[in-house]
Amino acid sequence: MPPKKKKRLDTVESTAKAKTIPKKKKSLVIVESPAKAKTIQKYLGDSFDVAASKGHIRDLPKSKFGIDIEAGWIPTYRNLSDRKEELTALKKLAAKADMVYLAPDPDREGEAIAWHLSEALELDPKKTVRVTFNEITKKAVTEAFNTPSAINMGLVNAQEARRFLDRVVGYNLSPLLSRVLARELSAGRVQSVAVRLIVDREKEIQAFKPEEYWRIIATLSTQGKATKKNLLTVKKAKGSEKETEDEDEADPEIEAGAAEETPSSNDLPEGVFKAELNEWDGKKFSTVNEESTLEIANILEKGTYEVSKLEQKDREEKAPPPFTTSTLQQQASIRMRYTAKRTMGIAQRLYQGVDLGSEGSVALITYMRTDSTRVSDDALKACRELITTTHGADYVPTNPNKFASGKSAQEAHEAVRPTDLSYTPEKVAALIPLEQSKLYALIYNRFVASQMKPAIFSVTQVEVKCDKGLFKAQGKILKFAGFRKVLAPGGKQEDTMLPDLKEKQKLNLQELVGSQHFTQPPSRYGEASLVKVLEKEGIGRPSTYATIISKIQERFYVEVKERRFFATDIGIKVIDLLVEYFPTVMDLKFTSQMEEELDQIETNAVPRNKVLDDFFAPFSTSMTDAKEKMPGAMEKCPQCGKEIIERYSRRGRFYGCAGYPECNYIKRAEGVEPREKPILTEHICPSCGKQMLQRAGKTGPFLGCSGYPDCKTTMNFDPEGVPVVTTKPTEHTCEKCSKPMVIREGKRGPFLACTGYPKCKNAKDVDAEGNLIVQTDLGVKCEKCSGPMNVRKGPRGPFLGCAAYPKCRSTKPIPEELKEKVNLMYPPPPKVDIPEIEITDTCPECDGPMKLRPGRKGFFLGCTKYPKCKGTKPLDPELAEKLEFPGMNK
Repeated sequence: MPPKKKKRLDTVESTAKAKTIPKKKKSLVIVESPAKAKTIQKYLGDSFDVAASKGHIRDLPKSKFGIDIEAGWIPTYRNLSDRKEELTALKKLAAKADMVYLAPDPDREGEAIAWHLSEALELDPKKTVRVTFNEITKKAVTEAFNTPSAINMGLVNAQEARRFLDRVVGYNLSPLLSRVLARELSAGRVQSVAVRLIVDREKEIQAFKPEEYWRIIATLSTQGKATKKNLLTVKKAKGSEKETEDEDEADPEIEAGAAEETPSSNDLPEGVFKAELNEWDGKKFSTVNEESTLEIANILEKGTYEVSKLEQKDREEKAPPPFTTSTLQQQASIRMRYTAKRTMGIAQRLYQGVDLGSEGSVALITYMRTDSTRVSDDALKACRELITTTHGADYVPTNPNKFASGKSAQEAHEAVRPTDLSYTPEKVAALIPLEQSKLYALIYNRFVASQMKPAIFSVTQVEVKCDKGLFKAQGKILKFAGFRKVLAPGGKQEDTMLPDLKEKQKLNLQELVGSQHFTQPPSRYGEASLVKVLEKEGIGRPSTYATIISKIQERFYVEVKERRFFATDIGIKVIDLLVEYFPTVMDLKFTSQMEEELDQIETNAVPRNKVLDDFFAPFSTSMTDAKEKMPGAMEKCPQCGKEIIERYSRRGRFYGCAGYPECNYIKRAEGVEPREKPILTEHICPSCGKQMLQRAGKTGPFLGCSGYPDCKTTMNFDPEGVPVVTTKPTEHTCEKCSKPMVIREGKRGPFLACTGYPKCKNAKDVDAEGNLIVQTDLGVKCEKCSGPMNVRKGPRGPFLGCAAYPKCRSTKPIPEELKEKVNLMYPPPPKVDIPEIEITDTCPECDGPMKLRPGRKGFFLGCTKYPKCKGTKPLDPELAEKLEFPGMNK
């Protein structure tokens, strides 16, 4: 039998390859943030790649208007330069994906991001879908992926309309205001109206004239007569009263009834209470001076007091609704003093997912940008079961509590609530940062409280007659805690106790106080009250409040003092100009109407371009009038009569004469003095030998070469007035922008810097003689990106930093084995001789002993327990004088 032929190897391999099952393609999910991606990846598994775009990936161009209005509001979008890496990575993932799921947040901005991603990545519509969810839980994510949809172009059009309106207003008003007021200014469609609220309140306060009024309060007793002879006391007002936070910061949903002004009787002996004169001779009591107050008080001092009416009833205080964005911001401000921006940042992290140890990334709350108080049936059921189990059936209402949302609320969204009530605040407190723990506890308790029975107070109203006077007092006792068992009120709340009283009962007067008061101006807005009025007036949307409040502070139109907003001088000037020349744009009702029209675009009730055209026509007319009539808008140069034009320097935009360089006139802001003319000095430039000019700088006078711009050498004056070189030209050229590099003097010594600063921030280390320090490979790899690490110089000495900085910011201390080598590159500064002086001062932080320490600006006192305690003190004049004595340094 012939031997069996062996199968060829290549045939076997090819057969094996033929039987190999092709690898199944993964689906791609794109979200905004890496934290959200991490949480979702946990629920979707290995068949999905979840990647983050890190927010918007394209926008209108910064350098030009970018909208063709005449062609029908056609925008020109540009990919954002700082999203280049993300776009490249997403394109690669999308190219090999079976399906692409766009999963940004469920609102206008999120829908716009989804649309921009589909356009910028050129995604195939047949394999691209949109998924949305209000909470990042396994159930919600699974349901969303089982019911994908197309991108909602109504939401995209509404977002585009808002963006176009803001561009039209900002792009036109900002240069106009900057020209008129000769400083870099900006104006926004919504932010300017928010500033107007603060400016109007400032003007109300300035125009306010206080009026005097008086109160009469009687201290009454059910037993025992007064021991002192003179029962009447007069109290004069001690200046203006301080603005209180809780006057307009308290949440009326929780603080109902707290504002009633009743004299407190809680600190009085048993059987004693206070009552205030409410009526005199059948009319409401009102006096405006001491004379008329004393006339009535003298009668009351000798009169007989009797209980004329006693009324007792129960009053319910209903549970507040679960949080919307605005009420969350308000309560976080009142209770924890968090700014709106901080609150939204913390809430964003709680929504996207936080690390809970062995459980991995868990999203603790639902989507935090919402104006709806709606709660899903599953969440309601879980909440009622929790209340029954934890607090008892007596705290659960017969039917779930329902709450009405605002007229513009999107009922597809839910209120801000916990995603899973089993994650109690106590359970997660040890696993997440304190600020997250505090906000989560507030959201959790508010949601649970919203489904509990009302709190019940026993309220006693008592009326006391004396001659022609009628006094009133109120007592209030909490009978049933209800929702207050889990959600205590934000302000100070105490039961007000009254003794047992009966009608016709005689009372003894213990004291009668006539007190002087003055009416107070309206309070300045705090963050909570500003958010409240923005919502009430329909200015912006809850999702934009934090941004609005941040921007008006960044632009210095308002400033915060003691948690209150004060309008700045420039803020008042800008608003006065805008109100005069653009009354429609600055009108509160018009701004609110625009928000409603954006909502109508969202639901496709009104075409986007119609809303934009209706706005632009009157706005462009106002713009033309303002350019002609606004003082300074068409100003001519006072020196040569030529036009004042927009110009740019390395410090930014300014306004100067079009006749430059023949005419060097620059328009200065009001109150800013013209810069001093350079003075020729006897000092010689060390670089080119020309004379130096003394010029005025931001921090004082300095010397600049008269050969500028050919020679850029500058010198500062040391404390003795001797010139010291601060900028010296070199032969080096910047490898990033090709501009020349110069030696500059910094806080930590000389360094090589690009003359293209601030656009180019390239800088290199040099030695004491100004020679470039060449970095050598130290053999240390970056732990984050595996690239080489270089020696860099910091305020506390050399350290290792990634060579890929600023893309990678990894740092580490110098290893012990490299310290000798690094010391040759960066010799340590000589040790400072510390004088032997007895220090008797104690540390302001821990009361421990202090010692003399050297610093960059001289000696100071530092705690001997450093680094555990970092308390410091400046030297007192006597000690500083001792240091000047010869022979003290040993």
